Amino acid sequence: MTRRPGARELVRRVLDDGTWKSWDTPPLDVAEPGSAYAAELEAARERSGCDEAVITGEGRVRGSRVAFVVSEFGFLAGSIGLATAERIVAAVERATAEGLPLLAAPSSGGTRMQEGTAAFVQMARITAAVARHRDAGLPYLVYLRHPTTGGVFASWGSLGHVTAAEPGALIGFLGPRVYEGLYGEPFPPGVQVAENLAAKGLVDAVVGIDDLADVAAAVLSVVTARPVPPGAAETAPALVSGGTAWESIERSRRPDRPGVRDLLRFGAADVTPLSGTGQGEADPGLLLALARFGAMPCVLVGQDRRSQRSGHPIGPAGLRVARRGMNLAAELGLPLVTVVDTPGAVLSAEAEEGGLAGEIARCLADLITLPAPTLCLLMGEGTGGAALALLPADRVLAARHAWLSPLPPEGASLIVHRTTGRAAELAEAQGVRSSDLLRDGIADALVDERPDAAEEPEAFCRRAGLAVRDALAVLARTRDGDRLAARRERYRVLGRPPGPRVTGEGP
Repeated sequence: MTRRPGARELVRRVLDDGTWKSWDTPPLDVAEPGSAYAAELEAARERSGCDEAVITGEGRVRGSRVAFVVSEFGFLAGSIGLATAERIVAAVERATAEGLPLLAAPSSGGTRMQEGTAAFVQMARITAAVARHRDAGLPYLVYLRHPTTGGVFASWGSLGHVTAAEPGALIGFLGPRVYEGLYGEPFPPGVQVAENLAAKGLVDAVVGIDDLADVAAAVLSVVTARPVPPGAAETAPALVSGGTAWESIERSRRPDRPGVRDLLRFGAADVTPLSGTGQGEADPGLLLALARFGAMPCVLVGQDRRSQRSGHPIGPAGLRVARRGMNLAAELGLPLVTVVDTPGAVLSAEAEEGGLAGEIARCLADLITLPAPTLCLLMGEGTGGAALALLPADRVLAARHAWLSPLPPEGASLIVHRTTGRAAELAEAQGVRSSDLLRDGIADALVDERPDAAEEPEAFCRRAGLAVRDALAVLARTRDGDRLAARRERYRVLGRPPGPRVTGEGP
């Protein structure tokens, strides 16, 4: 059986050399002298080399100062008693008071049975402390180790802004030994395993211990960054000259056209992909990540053209992933970047029953009211409600051959002309091109293609990344109140023709 590192070894392998400073004080004395439980505690101390089931303190991860809470499974299976909870809460509250990101690395069987209900309710107490930390806008990163089960997984183990897990780790609410004892059969294999939870969107990544520092450092470089580069200039809002709507539509559908993954590869840095909703849903058509464009950090929500074209059109789960990104941006005070590139949402009975229309509506409402700065990049296809769901931002950039339409042009032609043969004509009439969007105030600036992103993928993505950086810098220099007021006004009158007010309108 593979040996799993204890708490002190984990600290040594993750934190920068010589930076660990313990915050621990002697634990509360919770056992009656001479009792069997007192003897168990003494034996646990001798066996584990720790005085409780958790150690706390601070250190640096690739130079970034963090608070660290680490379980010691060798101390009574990492179980949480009153003294353990007291130590965890004290560490979380100190991290909050000092404005530090908090990294938690649980490994625990859950509540300490020797202390019963009083220990059980400590999970709520720890959760309250973590919630206050998050409410303060401070990052909370979780690394689930083998094993993490019971109340720990059901409380502070499941509240991370970003959650990674140790390869092969057993992670679940119900311990398999308890399940087998209660029901007389083993728990289904492969369910409570880190890799399965990552595939289901319950954890963001499976990360080896020796890779954890690099992953945490990349996350911290985004979630703790607040620089605004001086003198950044937004891309000029030039109109697209020449070319028909149908030409742009055909170019946007090229299978070799770059998408959001290429944008992150060539135009961004410190990219950390996140997986799913964190609540058991994932959608390959929707990519969620933390990233930096130049010095500007952001949460990015992007529609992945390749996944959608290979059998994974965006459904309700994808929009719930997008809303997780919106919530992350709001909690962490980071700008949100959305990337629209979709042939349309999935059309199925399952999508209807899964609440597709409601999720589109909630994305729209969340974006329009989000307190964080928002930027949308129309990168390619922009079909229907799936595109609209990620559109309403403070600023909208459009690639030269991007377009936006209520339906695929062929579908619109069927509705209006009862044939798909007039799709090109109808697309022209509907004003779907980037030049039309700029003219009508739906988009604000152009990212050029020279002449086609598919023919210069790396150069185009670098240009788009610079445009995103500059637009984020403009938004960062705008006062929050002014920016939110401008967004409200933008979406109050968007697309409305100029002229006198309709009788009965308010001032």
